[in-house]
Amino acid sequence: MRELEKDIYKYLKERGWHKLRPADLAKSVMIEGAELLELFQWENLPLEEIKKDKEKLEHIKKELADVLIYALDLSVLLGLDTEKIIREKLAHIAQKYPAKLMKKSRGKEPGAGGDSEYWRIKKEHRRKV
Repeated sequence: MRELEKDIYKYLKERGWHKLRPADLAKSVMIEGAELLELFQWENLPLEEIKKDKEKLEHIKKELADVLIYALDLSVLLGLDTEKIIREKLAHIAQKYPAKLMKKSRGKEPGAGGDSEYWRIKKEHRRKV
C-alpha cells in the first residue's frame, strides 16, 4: 500500500494537484460514487448476474476506480496511513458485527434490512451517538 501511496502522491504532484482541498476531494468521492450507483439504477441484480455481464463490469471498474482514486488522493494528501486506517476499521466492524452472529441472524439476503441482528446493532449504535 505504501508503494501505491507514493505513486499517487507523485501523480498528484506532477499535475500540481498536491494542494487540493480535502473538501473538494471528498465531494469528488461522492460525485463519482453517484456515477457508480447510477450503473445500478432501476435494477437490483444478484452478484453472479453482474459478474457475467462483461459490459456492465467494465463500466463498474471505471467508476469504482474513480471513487477509489479520489479516496486514496484524500488519504495521501492528509498524510494518513491508508492500510492502517482500513485495517483499524475492519477490526472495529469485526467486533461490532461478529461474523457468527451476522451469519446466524440473517434470514434474508445481505442488505435486505428488516429485523436482522445487523440492523438491531446499527440502531443501538445510532442511539449512542
